[in-house]
Amino acid sequence: MNEVRVLKPGFYTSIQDLGRFGFRSYGVPVSGVMDSLSAQKANLLLNNNPNAVVLEITMTGPVLEFSDKTQIAICGAEFDLSLNTASIRNDKVYSIAAGDALRFGGLKKGFRAYLAISGGLCTEKVLNSCSQYAGITSQNRLLKGDILAFENNDKPLKSGARVNFEAIGIFDSKIEVYPGPEYELLPVNLQERLIQDSFSLSPSSNRMAIGFKELVPNNLSGITTSPVTPGTVQLTPGGSLIALMRDSQVTGGYPRVLQLSEFGICTLAQKRPGEQVEFRLKEI
Repeated sequence: MNEVRVLKPGFYTSIQDLGRFGFRSYGVPVSGVMDSLSAQKANLLLNNNPNAVVLEITMTGPVLEFSDKTQIAICGAEFDLSLNTASIRNDKVYSIAAGDALRFGGLKKGFRAYLAISGGLCTEKVLNSCSQYAGITSQNRLLKGDILAFENNDKPLKSGARVNFEAIGIFDSKIEVYPGPEYELLPVNLQERLIQDSFSLSPSSNRMAIGFKELVPNNLSGITTSPVTPGTVQLTPGGSLIALMRDSQVTGGYPRVLQLSEFGICTLAQKRPGEQVEFRLKEI
């Protein structure tokens, strides 16, 4: 095994795969990458398993040092990236030599990037997943001085392929949703408001939930505690909309007025606090 040393961890860099499934009945969140599309495309560029372990990099990025050769790909949010002193870019495979340092500089677009390493990282697995989550894994994010193992890759890829993200709208302001179980209980004017108004992300948003600043009048009663999933949009008694994300709880008592599609979750995960979005209903 070879190693990646964390010289600087960044604001919130965590180890993630596609999630922890089969344990919701015990109250265990799914977790996993916030933007599954970008993470899987980073792995695709390297011919990795789609569920190979990646680093999720939020808002500010790390500085990493590699002990041996490998290959990497970065997808999702666009940072100023440098490999030693050379600038590099998203959506492309780069070869790494022993002693190379990868630096994430200023954030230019989006909010979360994904670093995949050829073969995937070899990290702590708990309940069939390597996704970090407080109370399940020993850490919930990377710390300065952490050392991550990866497999040596003796067969470098030879490909000039590049993935174009602009065409798929991952940075679009329109968020794809379906009606939630309690959507039809809302008056028609409030249904229309949900899909016509703009909503700005709250500064307190995180991997558990993304809140919105604007209030929506709410005359609905609370519901019997019912299942919720990543992407469920709840309407609180005070009129706040809350979109549950990957680390969310498994049940809730607020009306579930919308449900983000998988693509909607990925798109919302790339929005920064303060950015405005609009919900767009998708035909069932």
